[in-house]
Amino acid sequence: MSVFETNVINIGNEAELFQSENMIILFGSDAPDDLADYCYNIELNEVKESIQEGQTLSVGNEQYKITAVGNVVEKNLRDLGHITIKFDGSNEAALAGTLYVEEKKLPEISVGTEITIK
Repeated sequence: MSVFETNVINIGNEAELFQSENMIILFGSDAPDDLADYCYNIELNEVKESIQEGQTLSVGNEQYKITAVGNVVEKNLRDLGHITIKFDGSNEAALAGTLYVEEKKLPEISVGTEITIK
């Protein structure tokens, strides 16, 4: 059963800039103007269960093991659709709003790409 599932509905003009830092930023459709260009906008959907280390983040056809979960990831995802995903394999959540996953090649993301946590 999925803990969370959504789709990318818009891509900010500068969203790919953060990929050089091994990260992407997700935000619901109400991203503030100063952040909107840097975000992948997603549908705001229910977080059905707790997000935990060891679960799997899927972005399109790519899968990543979750290695650490910031303490406001669930709240921000539920309320704003907003989290940062860091692809560096960190075992400790240094930033409260960041979901850390294993270090692998970043996914290709386009409008309609499905994102799930299981």
